[in-house]
Amino acid sequence: MFRRTFETLRRPLIAAIVAGATALPASAETLADAMVAAYRHSALLEQNRAVLRAADEDVATALAQLRPVVQWIAEHSFQKVDNSRIGRSTSIALQAQITLYDWGRNAIAIDAAKETVLATRAALVGVEQDVLLGAVQAYLNVRSTTEQVDLQENSVRVIGQEQQAASDRFEVGEITQTDVAQADAALAAARASLASARGELEIAREIYRTATGRAPGKLSPPPPTPALPATLEAARQIGQRSHPAIQQAQRLAAAAELGVAAAEAERNPTLSGTVGIGRSHDMSVQTQRETTTNDIGASVSMSQTIYSGGRLPAAHRKAMARRDEARASLLQVSRQVNEAVGQAWAGIDVAKAQIRAIDEQIVAARQAYEGVREEATLGARTTLDVLDAEQSLLEARANKISAEANLQLAHYQLLAAMGLLTVENLKLGIPTYDPSAYYNAVQDAPYTSRQGKSLDRVLRAIGRD
Repeated sequence: MFRRTFETLRRPLIAAIVAGATALPASAETLADAMVAAYRHSALLEQNRAVLRAADEDVATALAQLRPVVQWIAEHSFQKVDNSRIGRSTSIALQAQITLYDWGRNAIAIDAAKETVLATRAALVGVEQDVLLGAVQAYLNVRSTTEQVDLQENSVRVIGQEQQAASDRFEVGEITQTDVAQADAALAAARASLASARGELEIAREIYRTATGRAPGKLSPPPPTPALPATLEAARQIGQRSHPAIQQAQRLAAAAELGVAAAEAERNPTLSGTVGIGRSHDMSVQTQRETTTNDIGASVSMSQTIYSGGRLPAAHRKAMARRDEARASLLQVSRQVNEAVGQAWAGIDVAKAQIRAIDEQIVAARQAYEGVREEATLGARTTLDVLDAEQSLLEARANKISAEANLQLAHYQLLAAMGLLTVENLKLGIPTYDPSAYYNAVQDAPYTSRQGKSLDRVLRAIGRD
């Protein structure tokens, strides 16, 4: 059922994004362009990709615990007896040590590291959603504040005409100085609102620059809003299956469960083996004669902690507490996702209702404004009445701009709440970061220079993406 619902949503969503990118002149920046720029520019994504690569290395580190450790040892000692007899000893050795069997400890550590990698990948998807949603919000803010500036500029022009008309009527004695003063005050207020709107536009442009790495140019209208699931419950089900925060919490809960098993395994024995070869050169204190010997040795040992002063039981209890914490966190994240889906769904309904009501308000306010102006020319209305009617129409138009931006944003907030606001799901047509490329290059804990060069190529490739 989920796959059918997801595919039903994906096709209209892709069509909406593509329509916005193809139906307008190439010179205009589309919403898809803004999201692509944000994805490529984001330092936050780069930061979290590095966090993921560090988690990948934890798998290699856990795997390396099963391999032998080879080291060379050089030693020189000096001894003087009775201020005359001198003894010296010089030795060099090559030693290899390996854990032969640890009753499952390292295997558990590898599995836990892999679960952490998967959790970190999910967290990276969550960051990607935040980056794309930030780009959407920045794009819509620039467009809405630009429209607000245009609206305020038109208001200044209209009120300026009203102020000039009031001055002319005062000159011929039709109105009083009070009417002119009211028109002057309204014009000053309109200019102040225009200055504020221009300031908001500059702030929105800076936010857009931060989100995308470039200043906004000519922005095209946003594409048609993405299709919604049939019901709120269907949207919540998609969120529970797809949201990266839930996937991350699930992996962390699995890793915490392995942590309990790892704490239990710490009580198990360890069987290890050592092999070494060496050469030593000695001068005896007693005989003052030099001897050279070659040594070859091997040993097998087994050890187990019988008493740790309470450290191991404490670590076990701590692991169980961490497991309970992870389980509770998963439940909390699940509830938060349901809440986010519900809020976005309600935001869409509210914005739609606001737009319908504001449309009716604009029609009525325009009729009232035109009627008041006509009545004012006949002397039945004052200048203040005209200015009040013009202000009501201005506020209605400004409210519609905000409501339309909120409706667009709420749709993309719903996509993010369902876990669908990603480059892959939106089909933005750009190469994406492959989280498995680095993992595949390091999962076997490479050491040789040939493997190192291969790893460098992987890093360069994913860096270009």
